[in-house]
Amino acid sequence: MTQAAFDIVGIGFGPANIALSAALEERRTRRSVAFLEMMDAPAWQPAMLLSGSDIQNNPLRDLVTPRNPLSRYSFTNFLHKHGRLFEYLNLGVEFPLRKEYAQYVTWVARHFDRWVHYGRTVTDIKIESRCGEAQYVISTSSGEVYRARSLVVAPGRTPLVPPAFEGLESERVFHLTRYLPALEKYRRHHGVPGTICVVGGSQSAVELILDLSARFPEADIVSVQRSFGFALKDTSPFSDRVYFPGHVDYYFEASPASKALIDEQLKRTNYSSADSDVIRKLYLTIYEQKLDGVERVRILTNTTIVSAGDVISGLRLSLEEVHRHEQSELHADIVILATGFRNLGPGAAQERFPPILASLAGRLLTDHAGVLQVARDYRLHPKRSDPPVPPVFLNGLCETSHGMGDAGSFSLLSLRSDLIAASLEAALENQSSLPQAS
Repeated sequence: MTQAAFDIVGIGFGPANIALSAALEERRTRRSVAFLEMMDAPAWQPAMLLSGSDIQNNPLRDLVTPRNPLSRYSFTNFLHKHGRLFEYLNLGVEFPLRKEYAQYVTWVARHFDRWVHYGRTVTDIKIESRCGEAQYVISTSSGEVYRARSLVVAPGRTPLVPPAFEGLESERVFHLTRYLPALEKYRRHHGVPGTICVVGGSQSAVELILDLSARFPEADIVSVQRSFGFALKDTSPFSDRVYFPGHVDYYFEASPASKALIDEQLKRTNYSSADSDVIRKLYLTIYEQKLDGVERVRILTNTTIVSAGDVISGLRLSLEEVHRHEQSELHADIVILATGFRNLGPGAAQERFPPILASLAGRLLTDHAGVLQVARDYRLHPKRSDPPVPPVFLNGLCETSHGMGDAGSFSLLSLRSDLIAASLEAALENQSSLPQAS
């Protein structure tokens, strides 16, 4: 069934497109808008709402405040509306609990229910000409078809699954984006796990180890990571200027070689590192276990997983120490991949375009390596074609072109949404809205 035609259709309704909704509304857009979201209701990182975990982000860098400090969709107003402002201020914490920020994201999202079509998984995107105008035709798994004059894609980042685990994802092997539901499913089918392996050296890996040791005090938890050990995050205020809006222009205009150097220098502001509070808590946990004579948490550093395979009792991992090249094996009931996400790029751990854009990729400009070219306003460059490619924007996923402010954090969400909203209005300005489909 073909739905009504819209001026703007957004794919995905996570923080990026929620922020865009707020920007469009506060610009008093007269455009017809629809967002297609695969989940049945708004939710932010539901699989990682761990007790005591925080967001690692200043709460004022929310969905709207850097763009419009007077917005009613601010985190501060959320606290006020829920009668928790003074209680929150009395906490004396630097960063909010992840559970509370998830509630904030959902609260904002619910204000835009009129625009959002939940339970819609996009299966195909085509371009067709209607009445002399090129339009997107978007098919969904529910059988509904949407038409649009412009498209904003915000599908979230693709989980990075190391080669050793490709094809093995199950209730025994899963990425952290499935953590809580996958863990509950395993427990229902198999009971309490005996050995759990956490792969990775990030903040999330530390949080998972701490959560697992609390959930399963009798289980053995093994951390496997390629580095020397969990590294402290670079929280220098000088380094964190990478999340200033001015840095986006600086980075965008830099050469590929300069971008690679900047990334290397600032890597630990966001990657392969963890905050001091969780690192200290984990170190104390391991130390106390030694005092008690029961060491349940082990950390295997400088270690790579060469291969993994199913066995009747679980999983068998073949390990190699990266410097001495010593071989060993580890048997685990569960393997959790805290291995990050794919960015745009030509590398083995990257992707040339988001999978959702596979059907359009051949009609969009790429660089010499086949990676999508993204403009400063996040618009994708089209090739000349007939019918022509209507406006399409990538809301997020642009770290390799725009810098770490686009690295999946809230830091610049509100400003990015304002830039996209302005560009959308400009692209549609001199065109009349589409007639409504019957």
